[in-house]
Amino acid sequence: MWPTRTGGARARAAVVVCRWPEMEVLEERVAEEPVRFPYVPGLLSFREAPAALAALSKLSHPIDCLLVDGQGRAHPRRFGLACHLGLWTGQPTIGCAKSRLYGRVSSPGPEKGSREPLVDANGEVLGSAVTTRDRCKPLYVSVGHRVSLEEAVEIVLACCRRTKHPEPLRLADRLSKA
Repeated sequence: MWPTRTGGARARAAVVVCRWPEMEVLEERVAEEPVRFPYVPGLLSFREAPAALAALSKLSHPIDCLLVDGQGRAHPRRFGLACHLGLWTGQPTIGCAKSRLYGRVSSPGPEKGSREPLVDANGEVLGSAVTTRDRCKPLYVSVGHRVSLEEAVEIVLACCRRTKHPEPLRLADRLSKA
């Protein structure tokens, strides 16, 4: 699922359902909703979740796990967009972000599968920086709902095929811009 802000007045979210483990596309849905909440750093869920939930509600195929372009527990309040969507849907949910929002981390190695823990000032593990393709910048993976961090990292790595991004998120991003 790939939520995006568009035009200031509406939010758009795209969802792509893929068959596991082949990554064959089964279904694609897009929804737009009016933006009802201002942009406030750290509270993006309140702005984008309505569109994401609307897109999810259009699905006819069942889903086993949600990959979300955003943070899960790797968030200043320990409850990013992936946590919100997981709680609302009851589905296992994984946050997979291109940039680090909160915490500190050492750079993982350059080989696919390398990872380093993302931790807060007290040493609590919030997620992992994960190299998903050789010699690429890492993605930041964190638990959203009903999944362990180790499971989340393994699922993200298994979904990375042609690019450093998990295939469902790459396809949803493309769909959201179409």
